[in-house]
Amino acid sequence: MTDRTLRVGLTQWHATRDLATNTATAVRMVCECAAAGADLVLLPENGLMLGTNTEMREAALAVDSLEITSLRQAAKESGTVVVLGGFKRRGPDDIRNTALVIDADGEIVGGYDKIHLFDARVDGRSFEASGVETAGDRPALLRVAGTTLGLTICYDVRFPELYRALALSGAEVLLVPAAFTQRTGEAHWEVLLRARAIENAAYVVASATIRGRGDDADDAFPTYGHALAVGPWGEVLADLGEQAAAWQVVDLDLSQVAARRQALPVLNGVKTDAYGVPPEIIDADARERT
Repeated sequence: MTDRTLRVGLTQWHATRDLATNTATAVRMVCECAAAGADLVLLPENGLMLGTNTEMREAALAVDSLEITSLRQAAKESGTVVVLGGFKRRGPDDIRNTALVIDADGEIVGGYDKIHLFDARVDGRSFEASGVETAGDRPALLRVAGTTLGLTICYDVRFPELYRALALSGAEVLLVPAAFTQRTGEAHWEVLLRARAIENAAYVVASATIRGRGDDADDAFPTYGHALAVGPWGEVLADLGEQAAAWQVVDLDLSQVAARRQALPVLNGVKTDAYGVPPEIIDADARERT
């Protein structure tokens, strides 16, 4: 078996409402990760602008915007693939939350529109993402350096069906760029990412935004940070903790995916037909029958 290694740039920063500052941070992360040998750099969801629903709708960007052009130039100059892990993309008819893929020549080669929108209440606060963006309706795979990666965004991580579909379609690495809330992150972030890795015997790479501190903490909502890379056995390979701006290039040995899937062939045991049948109801409550 030929050895294959994918070097991925894991990133994290405090995203604010300031597009110019956030874009400069993103460009710097791309350049620094590429200089350290990254084949691909994953930027977090909402890393270019994190505000209220109204603010993010107003700040939605077209793919020919100056900010996206800056990232394209950084990818080209650095010779690395960039995944802008989720930005509010303004189209002719609506706004999508898109993980945009920029190749090493600086060309936009595709993207994934977030399928599962964060319509939830956390600590009494309502997050109605569907009031900002339109949901996507199709999973997406990415090929980089002979490796197949599954593209997802943040809240998607709570829907394991998506990740199983990506793994069954050949994904060896699952990307989960995020702006996870502080409250849900403390409770669920690591365990969800490790679960997605374990159940699919795949690497998981999850770049993230992090809440501000002190005088710069005027966030629309606090996000958790702890950008993670997880191995196909569920082991945490990298954790950027609560650093306000950080990156790490993580080497993903793809032979480990094959080895784990051979030793514990969960994907071979998937019974899609059985799952589509309504469950049999077995009544063991005698009191209901009297």
